[in-house]
Amino acid sequence: MDLPSQKPALFQESALPSLTSLAGLSALVHAFDVPAPVREPSCISEQNIKGHIRQDRGWKIYSKRHELEPTVQAHLNFAMRYENIDLLVLKRVFISLPAEAIEQYVLSAPNSVLTRRAWYLYELLTGNKLAVPDAPNVTSVDLLDNDKYFTKSSGTLSRRHKVRDNLLGTSSFCPIIRKTETLKSYSESDLSKSALNVIGRVSKSVISRAASFLLLADSQASFQIEGERPPRNRIERWGRAVMQAGKNPLSVGELIRLHGILIEDNRFVQGGLRTEGVFLGEHTPDGEPLPEFIGAKPEDVEHLISSLIESNAIMKEGNLDPVLQAAATAFGFVYVHPFADGNGRLHRCLIHHSLSDRQFAPPGMLFPVSSVMLDWIDKYREMLQAHSGRLMEFIEWEPTVKGNVHVLNDTADLYRYFDCTEAAEFLYSCVKRTIDADLPREIDYLTRRDQAVRDVMNVVEMPDLIAEQFVLFVHRNGGMLPNKRRMSEFAALTDEELSELEEIVRGAFDGFDSAPGANLHS
Repeated sequence: MDLPSQKPALFQESALPSLTSLAGLSALVHAFDVPAPVREPSCISEQNIKGHIRQDRGWKIYSKRHELEPTVQAHLNFAMRYENIDLLVLKRVFISLPAEAIEQYVLSAPNSVLTRRAWYLYELLTGNKLAVPDAPNVTSVDLLDNDKYFTKSSGTLSRRHKVRDNLLGTSSFCPIIRKTETLKSYSESDLSKSALNVIGRVSKSVISRAASFLLLADSQASFQIEGERPPRNRIERWGRAVMQAGKNPLSVGELIRLHGILIEDNRFVQGGLRTEGVFLGEHTPDGEPLPEFIGAKPEDVEHLISSLIESNAIMKEGNLDPVLQAAATAFGFVYVHPFADGNGRLHRCLIHHSLSDRQFAPPGMLFPVSSVMLDWIDKYREMLQAHSGRLMEFIEWEPTVKGNVHVLNDTADLYRYFDCTEAAEFLYSCVKRTIDADLPREIDYLTRRDQAVRDVMNVVEMPDLIAEQFVLFVHRNGGMLPNKRRMSEFAALTDEELSELEEIVRGAFDGFDSAPGANLHS
């Protein structure tokens, strides 16, 4: 089947590099007006290129030697050979093509690995069976190349296609995670063992208190990311809920239970899965919505979340790296946005659920990834917007009388399939910082503080609590007791005693790393 011969100047609002033509998925999307965002469009130059491939302003440009015949089969084969797997684009391309075009492609090379992979994906994603016989007696292959993608440990063989399905999900919900050098390095670094080594050098008492402080810091940061400063009792209530992460199996009911803890007062926020649209953004002075991101249609939410939970189970059973599983589940959740409010905090709670459930985090310990995300808030938001921004062009909506959004077209696939690579890299960097810096720093702080408290009490007899407050006040104030405290709680100290006690605290914390965001007690 031939493609139209026109050469557009623009593709999805991006100018084509000069002297090039669209290739692979980009060519198919353009030719058949497929409503799907191509993450990294490909084109073929009319000239030879050193190294045969180069990157330019988001384009992947191939040398003239890759020149293709203007047919569906040629461009689909190019996509399967050279481009990253994009289930959303592939499904929508398949739906847009006549089945005969795929049948011709399969029959042209029924033994080909690329052909069989495309054939399997067509029938998996569309639910339609092609009018072609089962694959001949050939060696079975993995659907995803294990050198290029993170996959489940053992694939399910399709005898019809002689293909082992090693996807991280199902046709209803499936993330893709590419094996970048960054992720391979993280995955091979065994950060879980590093965390155990850190806490293995200190007493259980210090570990217990460090865990409590890290939990409080994470809970506070999770609210601050959303621009909220709730009372401490609400933060602590949420912290207790987070510490239950991983103890109950993940289910729709468990998510609703957690949402109920987060949003205790339902007078103004709908409880349970939402029944209306949801968006992130602003309103005009007249109350019109200005969405930056729109969540899944309410009628799609329950099935999408149920499918996400099924995918989470597949990743766990398939022994996927726990941090990658956490990223795929948590970010998949926040893209769907299944609740009227609280999706961001529940999204971060799901990270803790996966890490705890897979025993990646030490027992009773929580890595304060929310604290790191707050420190890196611009990077966090840019990463989220880089994904959601691509989808907005393909969501048709209208404002409601209540200032909400009502989605008009079928958008479920926009949330079913997503590339989670950048999100996984970001989450792994957050986890790495908590293990390499935040956890050791918190333990170091508590160890120094305990020593300072003991030394203070050896000089002046006072209750533990007062000694702890003295150390805290002096440390926070750069080694000197604040004047206000000197005139009130510690007025009974002589000047000589005060000077000696301040010196004890300064000595205890000499050399302590007090980088911004490092000391959770300052």
